Amino acid sequence: MEAVDRGDYCRFAPYQDSPQSIGFGVTISAPHMHGYALDYLAEYLQPGMTALDVGSGSGYLTACMAELVGPNGKAVGIDHIEELVAQSKLNVEKSHPDWCKEDGRVVLVTGDGRLGYPALAPYDCIHVGAASSKKPTELIEQLKKPGRLFVPVGTFEQHIMLYDKRADGTVEEKRIMGVQYVPLTDASKQRGHDHSYY
Repeated sequence: MEAVDRGDYCRFAPYQDSPQSIGFGVTISAPHMHGYALDYLAEYLQPGMTALDVGSGSGYLTACMAELVGPNGKAVGIDHIEELVAQSKLNVEKSHPDWCKEDGRVVLVTGDGRLGYPALAPYDCIHVGAASSKKPTELIEQLKKPGRLFVPVGTFEQHIMLYDKRADGTVEEKRIMGVQYVPLTDASKQRGHDHSYY
């Protein structure tokens, strides 16, 4: 995380260990939560691997993933707010101007992250930055064998869940910790600041 300056991704209190607003009813997660995610995904963020960041927002965690997978890897960020995707590209380019170019290590796209990003699947790992109301089977399907998904799941009571897809295709799940995230929703609800799960 030290290799990617959080100040490039957040205008207000970027180094404070708490979520900060980045607009459109969205926050950049607290640094300790990004640290947890990277730690739990480290085995699947090795040089040359491919990662997906759902709800990529500012682009910060996508850039951290790109740092870890290196020049031969790929970090894909997907967000349903077009303006956030455009800003995230500018954020990444502040310190890493080559990363978002064609054939660069970062791909930032606008889309419904609840459906993943099949165009570049399968992924060694997937991180989700908002709470899924149920087990995200569409994302699990886009994992490599082996692969790992780190995702908050639940509505009023939420937990970080790890879904590990084994080499034989079976999936193991493990509850890690209780959390409170905004819901994984659609763009119209996000723009209207309707934070319901349905």
